Amino acid sequence: MQRIIIGITGASGAIYGIRALELLRAVGVETHLVLSPSAGRTITEETDFNIEQVKSLATVVHGFKDIGASIASGSFQVDGMLVAPCSVKTLAGIAHCFDDELIVRAADVQLKERRRVVLMFRETPLHAGHIAIMERATLNGAIVMPPVPAFYHRPKSIDDIVNQSVGRALDLFGIDVKVVRRWTGQGTSDE
Repeated sequence: MQRIIIGITGASGAIYGIRALELLRAVGVETHLVLSPSAGRTITEETDFNIEQVKSLATVVHGFKDIGASIASGSFQVDGMLVAPCSVKTLAGIAHCFDDELIVRAADVQLKERRRVVLMFRETPLHAGHIAIMERATLNGAIVMPPVPAFYHRPKSIDDIVNQSVGRALDLFGIDVKVVRRWTGQGTSDE
């Protein structure tokens, strides 16, 4: 069975993490969720979900400060970690191995174990400091994937944009959740 860690931070775009949980649940992937304290506010402000509803989408929920959780150890086998959305603070923590909380600690563990870490970094415009920490995180082995919408699939709604972005992020783990409209060279193809 596949197993993925999902971190949801307080950056705008909580729907990306929520949709990842929904899609992974639908295809039977075990999920381990960590919510930052700020994620709660963003979830409430930006979505129709409450915290308990989001937690119920995960297989296992870990406390933000629980650096003794299973996912804080490299011996706990998972296929990788998606941070969606990824705040500047979390990106900086991952880039500089500042493991004072579980999202950063779990990402650091995945990187040291050479497992996939995808960071849906949510910030714009960027200054040199943002670019530098994106470079540092990339050099550490993470994939920085800002959720920049594609339009070749002709989205009709925000859900179409969210699904395409999250589907492409999950592609990086080899998980096809059947929501990505793929480019074929002849336009797109629905799966």
